Amino acid sequence: MGTEREANEKASGEGDASQLEAASIADVSVEVATVDHTLHKICRKYRKTRRKPKGLKRLQAHLLSIPHLAVIITAVVFVVVVIMWSLLWVFLFRRESNSGVYFAGMFRVANVEFIPEYRQAESREFVSMASKIQHVVSNVFKVSSVARLYKQAIISDLSNNDKGGVLVHFWMAFVVPQLRSQSVCEECVEAIFRDSVHSSMMNRSSVGYLLGLPVDMDSILINAVERWDYSSSGAGSQCAGKLYASLPGLSVPLNVFSPWGGVSCHVKLTSAPGSVIRLTVTSFVIEPSDCVSDGLSVYDALLPMRGRILHRMCEPVSSSFSLVSTSNVMLLSFRLTDGNKSFRGHFEAIAEEVSMSQIETHIEPDIIGQIYSPFHPSLLPPQCFCTWKFETPSSALGVALQFENYVLKPKEVNGCEHGWWKVNEIIFCGSYVGHHTVFRIADHSPEVEFRCSSRISAQPFQASYSSYNISQPCPENHFLCSTGLCVEKSRRCDGLDDCQDESDEVFCSRPTKNCGGNSPLHPMFVCNGETDCTNGIDEINCTQETPCSAIRYQCNSGSCILKKNAKCDGILDCQDHSDEADCACGRPSSVKKTGSPPGRERIVGGDNSVEGEWPWQVSLHFSGNLYCGASVLSSDWLVSAAHCFSKERLSDPRYWSAHLGMLTQGSAKHVAEIQRIVVHEYYNEYTFDYDIALLQLKKPWPPSLSPLVQPVCLPPSSHAVTDSHRCVVTGWGYRHEDDKVLPSVLQKADVSIVSQTDCKKSLGPVSSRMLCAGVPSGERDACRGDSGGPLACQAPGGGRWFLIGIVSWGSGCGRPNLPGVYTRVNKFTSWIYSHIS
Repeated sequence: MGTEREANEKASGEGDASQLEAASIADVSVEVATVDHTLHKICRKYRKTRRKPKGLKRLQAHLLSIPHLAVIITAVVFVVVVIMWSLLWVFLFRRESNSGVYFAGMFRVANVEFIPEYRQAESREFVSMASKIQHVVSNVFKVSSVARLYKQAIISDLSNNDKGGVLVHFWMAFVVPQLRSQSVCEECVEAIFRDSVHSSMMNRSSVGYLLGLPVDMDSILINAVERWDYSSSGAGSQCAGKLYASLPGLSVPLNVFSPWGGVSCHVKLTSAPGSVIRLTVTSFVIEPSDCVSDGLSVYDALLPMRGRILHRMCEPVSSSFSLVSTSNVMLLSFRLTDGNKSFRGHFEAIAEEVSMSQIETHIEPDIIGQIYSPFHPSLLPPQCFCTWKFETPSSALGVALQFENYVLKPKEVNGCEHGWWKVNEIIFCGSYVGHHTVFRIADHSPEVEFRCSSRISAQPFQASYSSYNISQPCPENHFLCSTGLCVEKSRRCDGLDDCQDESDEVFCSRPTKNCGGNSPLHPMFVCNGETDCTNGIDEINCTQETPCSAIRYQCNSGSCILKKNAKCDGILDCQDHSDEADCACGRPSSVKKTGSPPGRERIVGGDNSVEGEWPWQVSLHFSGNLYCGASVLSSDWLVSAAHCFSKERLSDPRYWSAHLGMLTQGSAKHVAEIQRIVVHEYYNEYTFDYDIALLQLKKPWPPSLSPLVQPVCLPPSSHAVTDSHRCVVTGWGYRHEDDKVLPSVLQKADVSIVSQTDCKKSLGPVSSRMLCAGVPSGERDACRGDSGGPLACQAPGGGRWFLIGIVSWGSGCGRPNLPGVYTRVNKFTSWIYSHIS
């Protein structure tokens, strides 16, 4: 409907313009004729009294007379004004076209009984109720500050839930000149409706009687939508408009295909009151693009309400999973471009789950049971509730909960993003991690309450429960980790992170080089690529097979060797030679150093780089401006920091561009568009843990740029950096903490890796997935604008450069004894390869 009005107004505008132009030309013609007639009469009047000039002199004499001159000037001015007005109309007013602005909204009409006929938009009952509500909504906006822009409201659905009444879903359309598009902002439209409801309240309840309509104030939700959301009807596709699950447990199939053309449609799912909807996705075949072109958005409503997004699928799905709504409605919003794209799955109505369990543990700690998140194994909905009451056989025994990829920590100032827990009146927040944890409750009969708190659907969890001895949580000769795990004391300070948070490896004294003793040499010195013992015993038999661990290099065959830095060192160490495969990385070409000489422009305490010196360095621009850095991993993949893309608009790849092979800002050898951004699923925006993201380019950079564009090497998990390595941080970030101007030339600064013990002493909340680098004086450091950029280290003797860290966070820039914090890349090598391989 908005399209028709725009077309009519455009046609009307063109017609008005044509009439105006025609009228203007006619006016000019009449005026010119009048001037000619006047001149002719004057000539005849004075022909007898004055000598008749000849030729041009006679014409000049007539024109220069004062009465004639005034008439001519008047005519010329009039013609100029008409021409200017015509040009103004054509190039300004006619070009200011009207555009449609659309909103989706919902609210609950209380004290009104829902009847089954309301589910059918064609029924007389629906039409009657919808007309009444539509009239009320229209009256609100017809007397508001945006009345001249308001076009219409359309009631799309009437549904019900366990709160009673009727839940109204509606569209609104405004026709707005482009110059006034901000006058119908999302907050303004919702505020107008809320104020109208609020002003109609007759009591202190949350129900306002708006023109006789009892509107629940707390249920009002309005947000802006795209035009395609408003106009999508599924015509020409296999999308069904509305599906209803009347019986619990009855599976309703869902299949959407687009083999011959694109599909943009909405599929509305409803079920009986008192139930919720479980959607199971069997497969989803699309081109990954961060939902820019292909994708599926699942809403906890019947309209695309941004605040009610349950889940977004922007990548292909090959293994089945399910998600659950918080009420009896759900909307599937498909966008599938041309190609053989498809969605397969089904949905069903299930009972609302409020789990309450009484659990008795055994006296033996090795006898365990399982607890699960609500609706397990489905994704957690934004709202759910569960309570477990434990009872142990003795007051000396507590309850231990071992989670697979989840951790509980005391609640701080911020809210709980991934689960709210109350354990004996103490509040904890849950968050996802990539390792096991144990949460111990020193009480023989604790009550554990869990509530969902994620804004969208979250990963499910499960935990093993058992009893434990409160006075001795770990067995004898074991060390209690901060993660709750128990490890053998003999494994403490052995260089291997057995606790998963390095609590067994920090605050350890530096091991002695027992090069000639009977006890084995400390693992830190064994096969690290440097001769630590004068007799060289630490670097012999490095290719012999050994039990696998995080500090041993693993070949593609699955066998492990003692040598830590076997990857791409020029020596065939693995029997399958896999350690020297994929080594076209980390070796800058010999480029003539024609760049700017070292100067005062600094990363913080850095110098100007030269062209080709750091061919993996990337400058990421958001909306045309430098925002972060990145590193080249392959011809079409980059790696950066997750916090660069943490906000909603920052996560849209369409606003980003990658500048490769660049020394000075504006001189990139290749500028690439970003196809998608993959942020680590466990990234924590408060602690910066798991601060890593991958970016896929729309098109690979051309091989001809290889001298100036080249990948950096990815370190294996065993990679060890020693004091002999040269480590350099690069970027175009600010040169000082209080700087206002960014440098134009790529900066470089040599830094040293700081031990985790010293790092934690200086900065405190540093996880095992972070590392620190800098200098004690603080004179060399990364700063704002360097985020996401590389910290690369080179082995002695001119070896290859490996990406050791990603610029993440710090306490200011260049402060003494406060090193910069980087994402520890070798903790994420497997995660990186799982996406880019």
